[in-house]
Amino acid sequence: FLMIRRPTRSTQSRSSAASDVYKRQIKSFAIIDDLSLNFAPGFNVLTGETGAGKSIILDAVSLLLGGRADTGVVRSGAEAATIEGIFELPDSPARAQIDAILTRDELHGDSPDMLLLAREVKRGGRSIGRVNGHTVNVNVLREIGDVLVDIHGQSEHLSLLKPTAHIDLLDRYGGLAGQRAIFARLVGEVQRVRAELRDLLTSEQMRQQRADLLAYQVQEITAANLRLGEDEELRQEAKRLANAEQLAALTTEAYRALYEASEGSPSANDLIGQAALAVAKLVKYDPATQGMAELAESLSIQAEELARSLADYQESIEFDPARLREVEMRLDLINNLMRKYHASDIGGLLNAREEAARELETIEHSSERIQELQREETRLLAEIGREGAALSRARVQAADRLSKAVEAELADLKMKEARFGVSIEQVDDPNGAPVGDYRVGFDSTGIDRVEFLIAPNPGEPLHPVARIASGGETSRIMLALKTVLSRADQIPTLIFDEIDAGIGGRIGAVVGHKLWSLSDAHQVLVVTHLPQLAGFADAHFKVEKQTISNRTVVRVARLDNEGQIEELTAMLGAEAGSARQSAQEILQYVQQVKQAATAAG
Repeated sequence: FLMIRRPTRSTQSRSSAASDVYKRQIKSFAIIDDLSLNFAPGFNVLTGETGAGKSIILDAVSLLLGGRADTGVVRSGAEAATIEGIFELPDSPARAQIDAILTRDELHGDSPDMLLLAREVKRGGRSIGRVNGHTVNVNVLREIGDVLVDIHGQSEHLSLLKPTAHIDLLDRYGGLAGQRAIFARLVGEVQRVRAELRDLLTSEQMRQQRADLLAYQVQEITAANLRLGEDEELRQEAKRLANAEQLAALTTEAYRALYEASEGSPSANDLIGQAALAVAKLVKYDPATQGMAELAESLSIQAEELARSLADYQESIEFDPARLREVEMRLDLINNLMRKYHASDIGGLLNAREEAARELETIEHSSERIQELQREETRLLAEIGREGAALSRARVQAADRLSKAVEAELADLKMKEARFGVSIEQVDDPNGAPVGDYRVGFDSTGIDRVEFLIAPNPGEPLHPVARIASGGETSRIMLALKTVLSRADQIPTLIFDEIDAGIGGRIGAVVGHKLWSLSDAHQVLVVTHLPQLAGFADAHFKVEKQTISNRTVVRVARLDNEGQIEELTAMLGAEAGSARQSAQEILQYVQQVKQAATAAG
């Protein structure tokens, strides 16, 4: 388990100040089989032989806080590596940020003062993260980790040599995150505008081809002069025209049967008339037959009307091959259009025409959209220029403060004559944002190109930090920067993995004092090989490898005063008697420094 609470300086020595602890449990991680650690508030130091597993412990912390998972970290013979941690959260800006994340994702636990994190890496490669028992993706762990812990590994020496990282360090020191966020939002907006403009302008030929096609489609369907239901009407007419002879024959047959008498026999109409007359006579003798008489009369009238209708229909039947060809051609036109435009009827064709017309109108009005986007781009660039200039001025002020602060730290680190500077420049860009009489390039970080400069020795001009050849000087510059930046940070816990690389024992005590001083506002964990630095520990942990049952395991022990003397003696590596005396002198010196700091408040 892992527990963190930010320590505070008191009238007591910090090693006895509070019950704050930093505790974690690591299982089956690399060469660690099962390890529980309780770190104290204040300044925690881990020492041990090279390869003992000190950095592996910090790697486990990194994994817990959302670092990249690698199946290679699973201990041989185990199915999964597990890291669990508990963080104690006092009232602080960091707690407020964590609470916001927990509320957003509904991850609150039983106690608002405690945060439980866990990470499991399966041998098959699957990684599982948990916050207060809730399963989360690694991005949530990383988001929380960025608030809680700042891990400074050995690779950060290389980041100091990359100018692209300098702008972030400067803005972090100057507290410019808010201004940068506003600027980045504007840049995002202008990028979206430019992307749409680029699409409109670069596809002009394709748009014109599409417009020609749409115009043809609209014209073709319009020229057909279609009306709803016309296709069904034409099909019925074509059927009549194609069967005109049969229609005429059947009509004649029906008319003759109904109205024309044959030789020796009356017509159907005559017979119905006779029936009607007979039924009418029945009424005289039986009034109850009145209904039948009326029905018979009605039937006679209907037969007469049917005969007239047949005669009229017969006259309307056309034997018109020309009209039939005309109807069939019209139907072919409609059917071809429906196939071409994937329509099932004339309504679908008319809808296709309307859609083509709307798209054509959009394309024809693209020039208006282009002008609108160009006006928006101009407005955004002007705003970017104003915000970028304001951000640049704030950086200049922050750079001046940072330079003085870093030089003061370097002086303490035996680089008294060193000068530190920050180069802030803009690059001309005809497509950039207007700043004064110029147009300058920009990206989401602003309009500036920032680079740290150093002159380690008097009389030398400032040069980019990346040109420094001395590893020891790079380490001290990084330490100076980290010291200055950490004092401006709200992150509760700082972890340094061998930041003393390349630094000799002569200034080890100075480095130790500086790192210890950071623990006034942070919990600090340091992996070191320098006994002068380790002597400042509020809690000193020795990491070593042991062989148990033919397996290598990592063991960590918190040292008492005597154990610390023995460890410092071993780290000094001199003749036993003199080394022990030197170790005791280191601790006496540290005690004096701490007492003086406490007395000074």
